[in-house]
Amino acid sequence: MATVEKQSDQDSVNGGAPSSTDIPVENPATGEIIAHVPDMGADEIAAMAARARAAQPAWEAMGFEGRGRVLMNMQKWLTDNADRVIRVVMSETGKTYEDAQMADWGYGMSAFGFWPKNAPEYLADESVKTAAKLLAGKKLILRYKPLGLIGVIGPWNYPLANSFGDAVPALAAGNAVILKPSEITPLTSQVLLEGLLECGVPEGVFQIATGRGGAGAALVDVVDMVMFTGSTATGKKVMARAAETLTPVSLELGGKDPMIVMADADLDRAASHAVYYSMFNGGQTCISVERVYVEAPVYDEFLAKVMDNMKDLRNDVSTGPGASDVGSMTFPPQVDIVERHVEDAKAKGAKVLIGGKRGHEGKGGYWYEPTVLVDVDHTMECMTEETFGPTLPIMKVADTEEAIRMANDSPYGLGASVFSKDVVRGEAVARRVDAGAVCVNDALMNYMALELPMGGAKASGLGSRHGAGGIRKYCQQQAILVSKYHMKHEVHMYPYKPRTTKALQKVFGLLNGRRKSV
Repeated sequence: MATVEKQSDQDSVNGGAPSSTDIPVENPATGEIIAHVPDMGADEIAAMAARARAAQPAWEAMGFEGRGRVLMNMQKWLTDNADRVIRVVMSETGKTYEDAQMADWGYGMSAFGFWPKNAPEYLADESVKTAAKLLAGKKLILRYKPLGLIGVIGPWNYPLANSFGDAVPALAAGNAVILKPSEITPLTSQVLLEGLLECGVPEGVFQIATGRGGAGAALVDVVDMVMFTGSTATGKKVMARAAETLTPVSLELGGKDPMIVMADADLDRAASHAVYYSMFNGGQTCISVERVYVEAPVYDEFLAKVMDNMKDLRNDVSTGPGASDVGSMTFPPQVDIVERHVEDAKAKGAKVLIGGKRGHEGKGGYWYEPTVLVDVDHTMECMTEETFGPTLPIMKVADTEEAIRMANDSPYGLGASVFSKDVVRGEAVARRVDAGAVCVNDALMNYMALELPMGGAKASGLGSRHGAGGIRKYCQQQAILVSKYHMKHEVHMYPYKPRTTKALQKVFGLLNGRRKSV
């Protein structure tokens, strides 16, 4: 189990010296090795699954109230351990204190309260009415039964929010969970496992499987359902692997989230949102602002306000509250992608107004400067491929129709935002954007509304998290029919007789054939 104190490169999170197969964990802001975790194999993960299946029935039997008490205890544990958890997130992601506080710790606080409160309503038995005349007087019930063992494969950008945003509803529904965190950011999960055990989650109900891609593949093979968050390319591999065992999947994948700034927008608000939500978490957010389309009449004014917001951003190692605005990047290969996108844009005629370089003078780790690009178009990778970094490409468009056309010119459809003082018109534009979630005069904040489904269109995924669907996906729908009042022998049963058959046909015709044609 991980500890939050800094660990030397001689220490493994399991205690003792790391083995040659253990995975080193870096602080991406400094490049320092802070821990090692095991690279688990298929046999170890199969053993985990066996423990989970043995423990799950008792967890399910605790009911919503019993499980809810345990999960609500975890909300208090997060309160009591706030600084500790935030600093662990910072240490393995390079985030600023505020980014870790709001998006990871803050989201976790909400999730551990929301799902225990809402699970009983979302998963309550439903009484169903039927139009089938033969079923008159019978009781029809739709029930949500936990699938059993859920595998959650989490991403590196939000090791608490995404991973536990999926694990908590699965637990609240009565399932056991094995979480495979990214090998880049496995420490946060270890700390929360400690908290869950302290709060009363039985041994085996929630486990952490650390490892590289092979561990994720092994997990897919042994669970009853897989929740994956990550790139579209890896999501396709997960889906293909799951298809071999007909294991259901839910996938939150890539995004290339557009912002539309209409001519009547509040430009101060639009500019501050464009800067904040493109740079938040170093731009490493699936529903960040990845590209901006601004109507020509207000383009220059909007750009000036963006630059005014950008010029004083502090891009430095965060040591605590208020120490930095934009942290480092987390995943080394992602810095290469950001650099490639910027260089491609420059080669095709784009201009860099601020930033545009990788690295950080005097610092190790993985850095790319907060960057604004203009004179961009859809021949450039920065406008068509997921960048997932601290870049803000801004494109001038003639009007709203061109903005909508450009926004929809993408294989992705995860999030989007529209800015207009005319909220009726803004909402009308939002309804025409091909995305799973669209904010009007805001960005990204829909993710905090746990009542709303969050899922992608097109290549951005399958299924959704949050809302009723975000917990029901971890359940098997079970239909129950109860016949309380009935005859000893139904008229449609054996032996078939011509007279009875003709009579039934007549009855069915009378009951169902009276509607007039339209």
